[in-house]
This record gives sequence, C-alpha cells and structure tokens, in this order.
Amino acid sequence: MGSGQRVAVFGAYGHTGRFVVAELRERGFVPVLSGRDAGKLAALAADFPGLEVRAASVDDAAALDRALAGTAAVINCAGPFAATAAPVIGAALRAGVPYVDVAAEIEANADTFRHFAERARAAGAVVVPAMAFFGGLGDLLATAAMGDWTAADEVRVAYGLSGWHPTAGTRAAGAVSRERRDGRRVRFTGGELTYHDDAPPSSKWAFPEPMGVRPVIGEFSMADVVTIPSHLAVPEVRSYMTAEAVRDLSAPDTPEPTAADGRGRSEQTFLVDVVVRSGGAERRATAGGRDIYAVSAPLAVEAVHRVLTGRTRTTGVASAGAIFDAADFLRALSAHLSFALLD
Repeated sequence: MGSGQRVAVFGAYGHTGRFVVAELRERGFVPVLSGRDAGKLAALAADFPGLEVRAASVDDAAALDRALAGTAAVINCAGPFAATAAPVIGAALRAGVPYVDVAAEIEANADTFRHFAERARAAGAVVVPAMAFFGGLGDLLATAAMGDWTAADEVRVAYGLSGWHPTAGTRAAGAVSRERRDGRRVRFTGGELTYHDDAPPSSKWAFPEPMGVRPVIGEFSMADVVTIPSHLAVPEVRSYMTAEAVRDLSAPDTPEPTAADGRGRSEQTFLVDVVVRSGGAERRATAGGRDIYAVSAPLAVEAVHRVLTGRTRTTGVASAGAIFDAADFLRALSAHLSFALLD
C-alpha cells in the first residue's frame, strides 16, 4: 500500500515508535529511523536491517531538515511532546510533508492547534496531532457516533482497560503535563478547558458485555478534551477510566509493559465506550482491542496512508475525526480493533 514511500519516524526507538516502524513496513512504506539518541537508533537499525538512520536533535533545525529530506511524511513518536512537537512540525512545514504524532499530552496538543493552525492552513499542509489511542481513537468514535447530528450536549468517553503498565515515556509525559498545570486536573466544560484542585469523582460505568459494569474514576481527562471539541459542537467532554488502570498508573512500582505475543503486544486489553447525548437522545460507539501502545501504530500509519492518498476532508491542523471519514477509518482497522455503532 505504501508503494515504497519513505516515512520518517521521529523517536523510532521508543516503545510506540517500534510498533510504528513495524507497521509501516507491513503496509509497504520504508521507515526512516530518526530521533535524538544516535546509540539507540543504531541498536534499532540492527533489528531492522537496511533501514536508514538519521539522528537529529529538536534544537537543531538543520538536522531535523536533513532527517525529513526526501520523505513523504513524518510520524512523531518522541515525547514529551511539549519539547518535540513544535520543532518537528516546523521541520515538516519546511519540508512540505504531512505531520502526524501520537501525543497524549493535553497541553502539547492544545499548543499545536493554537500555534500552528493558521500557518498550516495557509500552507495547505496537514498536521494531525494525537493520532493514537488517547485523543485519536476517542475522537473517531465520538465523530462516528455523532453521525448526522450537527451539535450535541455532551460527549462521554469511558476507557475500560484491563490494567495499565505505563512506559517510561508515559510517565515522563505525565510529569510534564502535571508540572505545566501546577498539579491541577483539567476538564472541558462550558465550552472551554478549566483547571481544578478537587478530587476526582468515583462512579460506575456500564460497559458493553463482556466487560460489564466496572468502577471508574471520573474526569480522568486525556487528549480527547482537545481533539473532540476542536471540531464537534459539544460544550462538555467527560472521560472516565477503570479504577484498576488508575491504580496501576499511580503506583510508582508498576512495571513497564512486556511482550506477550509475536507482535510484541502486551496482554492488556481495552474497550473504549463513547456516548454522545443530545437532549433525551443518545448515540454510542465502541472499540475494543489489545495493547493501547501497539494499537496506536495502525492508527497513525492509517492516517499517513489516507493523507498521502488524498482521503482527507480538510487541511491545516486537524484531529482525526475532522480530517477523516471516522466510521470508514475505524472499519479499515478491523485487523487491529473491533468497532461498533450501538443504539
């Protein structure tokens, strides 16, 4: 499918980056391995013989330009994205190639929309932030559930994770986000992001079977609070996370994920349940699969494929649901996740 097109992967040696490199190769693209650590890039290249390595630091614009030279697109997998997104987007705009990232950081994604929307639109460029499990998947599900509605009162996104073994990158990005908002929690309410010091509420969520009713932590805000309202007319976006996953993430001694199959995926399973409400009516969309990090790779690579083949709805900085046909996109990933629209 990729017809041998070269796609730069910045942060290729990271946990998610490795999945992205493998997925690009399966889809017929030629990954160009890039990132800040030359030693880690060399070690990765030993696992993927024949792939070109181009080390680059985010504070070296010329090196970033060389890393993207001759490529058709770039996927940024290197967090914290507060440090990497803007420099790599800048390099992509200079090179005239589409940019996709897998950022889960709320503030970094908000910065991308705030600082690059006009510039990318004027250039006719494509910048797709948060094209991953957090941000992209929820946005696609909310958009598919909205269907022909032009507005809704509320979107609720519930994450049913069997557990969560966070990577070092997840912990580092989370620390940066907490520091940027002075340890406060963030909500999207009343049509804007607001910050709070109160404790998150606990409740229960009735997930579709076989998961069923589970205890959840409310207002567990992720990148969805940026991606969904960036293009859907909804004043409230609320998110929930299964309590056991929150406990895993909060515990400092929870180990990183370990491979449990030939694709390198962990045993973790997930079910994302999105409910859109308008007045007394509700619409629902769900997606299930395995390993939140691994599934980010087909999400990001499918995005690149669609951009490069012209299957897009807009230009500029756009979330997954804004730029792609959401239901069609999700159905195209049937080898990686289940998808259903429910009454």
